[in-house]
Amino acid sequence: MKYKSIMAIALSAGMLACGSGKEKAEDANEVPLIGKSAIKITDGVMTPEALYSFGRVSDVQVSPDNAKVLYGVTYVSVEQNKTNRELFTMNVDGTDNKQITKTPKSENNAVWVKNGSKIAFLSSEGGSSQIWEMNADGTDRIQISDVNGGVNGFAYSPNGQKVLYIKNVKYGERAVDKYPDLPKASGRIIDDLMYKHWDAWVEEVPHPFIADFDGEKLVNDLDLLEGEPYESPMLPSGGIEQLAWSPDSKTVAYTCRKKKGLEYALSTNSDIYFYNLDTKETRNITEGMMGYDINPTFSSDGKYVAWQSMERDGYESDKNRLFVMDLSSGEKIYVTEDFDYNTDFAVWSKDNQSMYIVSCVEAKTQIFQAYIHTKEIKALTKGVHDYESFAIAGDKLIALRHSMSQPNEIYSVNTSTGEAAQITHENKEILDQITMGKVEERWIATTDGKKMLTWVVYPPNFDANKKYPTLLYCQGGPQSTVSQFWSYRWNLQMMAANGYIIVAPNRRGLPSFGKEWNEQISGDYGGQNMKDYLSAIDELAKEPFVDKDHLGCTGASYGGFSAYWLAGNHNKRFKAFLAHAGIFNLEAQYLETEEMWFANWDLGGSFWDRSNSIAQRSYANSPHRFIEKWDTPIMITHGEFDFRILASQGMMAFNAAKLRGIPTRMLIFPDESHWIAQPQNGILFQREFFRWFDQWLKN
Repeated sequence: MKYKSIMAIALSAGMLACGSGKEKAEDANEVPLIGKSAIKITDGVMTPEALYSFGRVSDVQVSPDNAKVLYGVTYVSVEQNKTNRELFTMNVDGTDNKQITKTPKSENNAVWVKNGSKIAFLSSEGGSSQIWEMNADGTDRIQISDVNGGVNGFAYSPNGQKVLYIKNVKYGERAVDKYPDLPKASGRIIDDLMYKHWDAWVEEVPHPFIADFDGEKLVNDLDLLEGEPYESPMLPSGGIEQLAWSPDSKTVAYTCRKKKGLEYALSTNSDIYFYNLDTKETRNITEGMMGYDINPTFSSDGKYVAWQSMERDGYESDKNRLFVMDLSSGEKIYVTEDFDYNTDFAVWSKDNQSMYIVSCVEAKTQIFQAYIHTKEIKALTKGVHDYESFAIAGDKLIALRHSMSQPNEIYSVNTSTGEAAQITHENKEILDQITMGKVEERWIATTDGKKMLTWVVYPPNFDANKKYPTLLYCQGGPQSTVSQFWSYRWNLQMMAANGYIIVAPNRRGLPSFGKEWNEQISGDYGGQNMKDYLSAIDELAKEPFVDKDHLGCTGASYGGFSAYWLAGNHNKRFKAFLAHAGIFNLEAQYLETEEMWFANWDLGGSFWDRSNSIAQRSYANSPHRFIEKWDTPIMITHGEFDFRILASQGMMAFNAAKLRGIPTRMLIFPDESHWIAQPQNGILFQREFFRWFDQWLKN
């Protein structure tokens, strides 16, 4: 399952009571507190170490009186190989900014409670992730939950008398359940599909629980899915946003795909369920809607519920539509019916007649206002950036925004004019030391007569009289827009800072350019989208400042597939490739992956279905079928906990290149998944990335 932004809740272990930094270091056996970086950067060049020094701003929450903003910042220690998240508050205009926690462990899922007098959050201070409360200034921390196994996320009821929380429960049987006399046996006995998912063996699933809350502790915990082998929220990325309280505190809406095993592996059909606390009855409000239905949110007057919905079962990259139900009549309103773009985030307006939504249009993510009854969609913001999320504060939106040249900061957006003012400057000291390259928007002609938006990122202090080695960046997904994203691994500005021109096309199959453009890639791997890549690099290669004899190509996931495919079909354009977590053998991938709906939709079906022309075309375009044409140095990286695209795919590609006598290198991470999450592994990846390309493109 894939969303624009992965929203899995990052939980951390342990936290000590507030005090001075010196006290923390002593209590933690002299381990330094991870906090704001004081890095000094020479020559204005962004290095991997500089990239990992940025504070990562997230999760904006506005107080009930619209006066204060609560948010978190995650700091990274490469030395300790871990992160730490702290909490901050400020006025809605950005003044009086204060750090209210200073602990060696993280605070997560922080929200205003008790009419803004308290802040509730997750902490592992007691040994497992539990719900805590503290005063709005960070003092008087107390633990209010003691849930066996810990809490993954939570939401207080509007009346404050109950707490909805997420907890993992056991799924399936272990060997010891069948054979109690073998308590140390490690083997997994598997009888059905979905035994693994993204980066974990499926031995637990999240369930929503409701508990009574007397203001100090939780009691009378109730599992809403008691005895049901289903997950809510949905793995791997769903969090508390997939559940919601009704304003009267009598109903909980939750997202669930009530399927398991093979049926789960083949379907994306999730639904929104209402659980009535008085009657204990559960009702499916999206019965008959066949794709993903997620993220319910009630209007403040209780008259409506909104959610995001995809139409077709099995298509995880279908248009993400905004739907609203009138709870008195049951009428469903398709609000974005005439809007050809995804709804990625939605919040009700104060009058409940419209919703503010986030949507990516032509690779720039803006805030729009969607009117429920007229279905009018009005653009609120503009500019070259991506808005990520926001909260309402009176006549303003307090929003997270980033671009290719700046990580997340918080902005105040006027809901009448769309004008935005930056109100946090978490990374100013670091950004002031770095020279960013120019980011240029180009529209390039494709082989079938269309225009394709391509971002070109130039090296800092670019000199048009010089020639630069150039990298083609291939996006993953495959349906993930090359927007104004900021990445801590695939950071285009850092690539450019190492003396490369970066070419990043929004090739066929990427959202934000309409339904037709997005859907063309399904069943056409190795087809038009590869022609789009070559059109982009060929157009840039005409520029006098591009060294057309020193072109490279890189990407991850579908971008890794792209690098493998182009390695056998590039007609000597490139001098080096690097593929991370890519698919090398599509037939093997079909039987190795876990979310079969994805393989069935995008590849067209199984490779043994000889009558399926779409599937046969897909497998005929598997990169491994062009290995005899490989003639270019290639580096391969992969994580061994990647259950989406197994590390065997990378190993096959490495072995094939070696057997062909092609210069190659492999970087395997035994403790990483589809992503590279650990700081030192991230630095290692970056160093090897540039060592590889510098070797082949700068000599």
